[in-house]
Amino acid sequence: MLTLGLTGSIGMGKSTVAAMFEELGVPVFDSDAAVHRLQGEGGRLVAAIEAMFPDTTGPKGVDRTLLGEAVLTDPRALKRLEALVHPAVGEERAAFIAAHADAPLVVFDVPLLFETGGETRVDKVVVVSAPAEVQRVRVLARPGMTEARFDAILARQMPDAEKRARADFVIPTGGSIEETRAAVGTLVSCLRGS
Repeated sequence: MLTLGLTGSIGMGKSTVAAMFEELGVPVFDSDAAVHRLQGEGGRLVAAIEAMFPDTTGPKGVDRTLLGEAVLTDPRALKRLEALVHPAVGEERAAFIAAHADAPLVVFDVPLLFETGGETRVDKVVVVSAPAEVQRVRVLARPGMTEARFDAILARQMPDAEKRARADFVIPTGGSIEETRAAVGTLVSCLRGS
């Protein structure tokens, strides 16, 4: 099994590229989706997060906006949250690997791959990248996003240029969707040896 780490800064099109891998029959583990399951309604981390960060949860689970406000500007709080969430995501990842043990190629969609040392747990790294102005427009169009929140998120992420320099492969996402799909298809064909 060849493992690919798929990463890219916020708004670079990582989710779109992950879906393209899936369309080509490549199993994708979405770490954000795992976090949403763990923190959503009935999620197994909701009570622990509420105990750690009071008034950040409700009937539907964790309120991501409130939790973000509690941790994004407090590095110690963020570390405490990560110490709770990362091991649980690791368990989800292990179950995914077991379920796809016979797959020749799998993708791990991890937004903070480099920032968390995750590149050491995959064989190759794919970075999605778009021009900064495209990124900014995409992110600021998201519901509830503000310039300040966007800047705080960017401050936590490795700069795009550094990610590209450390990548084994770069998928450009600033052009048309067809161009991006073609780049993903070419990469999958090369990695499968077909």
